[in-house]
Amino acid sequence: MGFQPFSNVEIDRFASAYPSVPSHLGHQIASHPLLELDALAELARRIRTESIEFNAATDLPLGITNEETPHTGPDVHETIAQIETSGSWVLLKTIDQDPAYAQLMRDVLAELEPVVHPRTGAMMRLEGFVFISSPRAVTPLHFDPEYNILFQARGSKTMTFYDSAESRIISDEFFEQYFAGGPRNLPWQREWAERSQPIAITPGEAVYVPILNPHSVQVHDEVSISLSLTWRSEWSFHHADACRFNGRLRKLGLNPASPQRYPADNRLKSYSERALARAERMFARN
Repeated sequence: MGFQPFSNVEIDRFASAYPSVPSHLGHQIASHPLLELDALAELARRIRTESIEFNAATDLPLGITNEETPHTGPDVHETIAQIETSGSWVLLKTIDQDPAYAQLMRDVLAELEPVVHPRTGAMMRLEGFVFISSPRAVTPLHFDPEYNILFQARGSKTMTFYDSAESRIISDEFFEQYFAGGPRNLPWQREWAERSQPIAITPGEAVYVPILNPHSVQVHDEVSISLSLTWRSEWSFHHADACRFNGRLRKLGLNPASPQRYPADNRLKSYSERALARAERMFARN
């Protein structure tokens, strides 16, 4: 590896936060050539069409639904070329389908593996994403089903976290709908801002985003480029399956107990869901 993405101090800071606490970190990949706008514009031409999302992103309310989010007129390539003025947000998903970006992802996450593995087990389903955003772009309130570190490469933004223990922000029913294929954008209530934790990042800074933690993002007054590297754990897959199983029970008129929070285990419900899903697939084939 031709660079060291983290200093020892930053590794220690990550270790003090992982897996449950949002944390501000430093990094040394902001000037990496793969994160320059021209390189990302070329990447957008190489990756699969279904790996690209883009939409209008300025002046959006924090609680806007996925369906309500407006689209921009130009195609993604014009949107990137005009990102300073287009008022847009571009997401390049699973950039690890490209060998150079896959290597960058592996090199960076390998530095964190000695911290991650003893706590949440093997780093599973590694994926990389890039966000290219116009000045003042907004990412509405949502959560992610992965552990995530967001690296700022250009411009600046503020990521605001909300109390993930607050059941009114993410209800059991919302989790169940999401893991059954529903949207991840969350409804918004103004009083949640009183218990929020904003973390601002500039080039050379990053933020660790705990799994399932509700957050929103506000880009500052310049074009922003951010790299998001994510991973899953065995616990995260069991949690997702437990949510799906609870959704089955709720449809039967039952009121199931919430899935256990880390580090408690959700294996019983998870294995039950997997068995039922397997039986349904077998029945559908016959």
